[in-house]
Amino acid sequence: MTKLHIAPSILSADFSRLGLDLQEAEAAGSSWVHIDVMDGQFVPNITIGPLIVEAVKRSCSMFRDVHLMIDRPERYIQDFVQAGADLITVHAEATVHLHRTVHLIKELGAKAGVAVNPGTPLEMLRPVLPDLDLALIMTVNPGFGGQKFIPASLERIRTLRSWIDAENPNCHLEVDGGVNLQTIESVVKAGANILVAGSAVFNPSGIGRNFKALTEAACACV
Repeated sequence: MTKLHIAPSILSADFSRLGLDLQEAEAAGSSWVHIDVMDGQFVPNITIGPLIVEAVKRSCSMFRDVHLMIDRPERYIQDFVQAGADLITVHAEATVHLHRTVHLIKELGAKAGVAVNPGTPLEMLRPVLPDLDLALIMTVNPGFGGQKFIPASLERIRTLRSWIDAENPNCHLEVDGGVNLQTIESVVKAGANILVAGSAVFNPSGIGRNFKALTEAACACV
């Protein structure tokens, strides 16, 4: 398996002090940051745009993992790459020409990922899996932070891990939704290596303390 990373999601951060929150996570050892972009159409929420990606780039040196939960994401990929996205993940359900969109991301200089929702067959990933830098399994229904992990996701993670190992071993397997100290062990054992954590990192217990606890729990399973 490729290297394990906890990716704090800024969806749960305090935007009045976003730069400070990011710096605290980075000081605790985080090398990835997850940036959720929602349009109020593909998912029932509206969050941020390229200006926040630019702000994240100015605030820290973490790898910027930008997750586009938006309809027809190909319209905005260039804007997010120019804003500083290192990796852009689009949803298989959100674009008609998925193969073309994946290659557009790569042509613009970023790494490419594809996500699937809990109710979407994993087979939608199969045609583009050899071209991906990251495959993302949503372990909650997207749109809001702080949701509970869907247990049936574990079998999906195991299945996708077997496909990645056989077809594209350098591809990351990311999970997003409900990752915390209670679920992280089962997620890692199922085969995920990029673990998005929002409310489990950004909460009053302390960003650094939370990040380190999650990292220790995840690494103990490997």
